[in-house]
Amino acid sequence: MAKLCMGLFSGSLDKLTAAGVILSGAAADDMDVEVFVLLQGARAFIKGNENKIDNLAEASHLKEEFLSALETLNVSTWYEFFEMAKELTNVKIYICSLAGKIWGGEKLEDFNDLTDDICGIGEYLTAAEEADIHMFI
Repeated sequence: MAKLCMGLFSGSLDKLTAAGVILSGAAADDMDVEVFVLLQGARAFIKGNENKIDNLAEASHLKEEFLSALETLNVSTWYEFFEMAKELTNVKIYICSLAGKIWGGEKLEDFNDLTDDICGIGEYLTAAEEADIHMFI
């Protein structure tokens, strides 16, 4: 079984949605997936922030058009994509301990139910080295 390792640096809606779509594809291919949530990405995983993320990293001037298209096309939210992937295959989501602390999360309970654990950057680097596919978003 192939293994995908994703470093999720961004906490913007466009990149979280892209990560969710990629996770869905990996789940459809029955891949093992490890997501390491870094810096700004960790803010999206703080409990209660799931629906507060509405900024775009790319083409911010197209925000309303992007949001409208997602709604018109009935695209799942980034959170729903992550949930579905976790239901379909072995997906583990880890929050970088420093990133969590930056946004006020120090314990696993501070993060949403998608989160499996908190770890250091060394675990991400090891996983990236061992993965068949490594992505950084």
